[in-house]
Amino acid sequence: MDDRQYVPAGGQEWTSLQQLAGERRRTEWAELEPGLFQLTIHPSIGIGHRGLLVRTPGGGILWDPPGYLDASAEAFVRERGGLAGLARSHPHLCGVLAEWSARFPDADGAGAPMWLPRRDAAWVLRPGDAVRWWDDRQEVAPGVTLIRCGGHFAGSAVLHLADAADGRGALLVGDTMMVLAGNRRVSFMRSYPMLLPLPERYLDALLAALEGVRYDRIYGAWAGLVVPEGAREVVARSAQLYRSWLTGAARDPDQD
Repeated sequence: MDDRQYVPAGGQEWTSLQQLAGERRRTEWAELEPGLFQLTIHPSIGIGHRGLLVRTPGGGILWDPPGYLDASAEAFVRERGGLAGLARSHPHLCGVLAEWSARFPDADGAGAPMWLPRRDAAWVLRPGDAVRWWDDRQEVAPGVTLIRCGGHFAGSAVLHLADAADGRGALLVGDTMMVLAGNRRVSFMRSYPMLLPLPERYLDALLAALEGVRYDRIYGAWAGLVVPEGAREVVARSAQLYRSWLTGAARDPDQD
């Protein structure tokens, strides 16, 4: 079993979109800033993460879709230009990626492109004609770029929005780096549920992947988790704090 995740004591459970609809699940949208919308499911499903829809002239890019899709969510996207593609931060936040793709077929009927990192190919259980493999960087729409950072997974990625945050740039991060409560710090882990730290060499690679990327805001994987400004400095300070405890350089005055 992969050491990043656990199986509940009662075992795994499986469901379907039809069963979830029968449980009165509903989708809700909220605009976070011009051209960026948040998708949440109520009652929540799984770990309750949000999806994010980025509007572009050629259609929307849907990031980290949650685990439910209904007609109202589909209609919302159609009314705002349709879906040009989908991407995810890592395999844990795929949600109903393939179902979204199938609802928005391309000219060949293959479904909206699903941009998946080649480094995570072993985790792709439903390959098909809609899959588009990418490596370290991939522009999926003008000013909307996938960046592979690694760390949590080899293919863990962020989505860079060059024009977001009033032109200062923003990152959509998933679990690649975790926006923490209080919105003033992020952290970096191999596994959040299992509390496994990220080795220093992977942290170094993650930070190197973002060198030269202009951003001032970070949107996390859950509603309400956002670093509204000064995000580059927040990442640098957070990485320094994380590194000091990881390497033993930090000191607790109550224990030393």
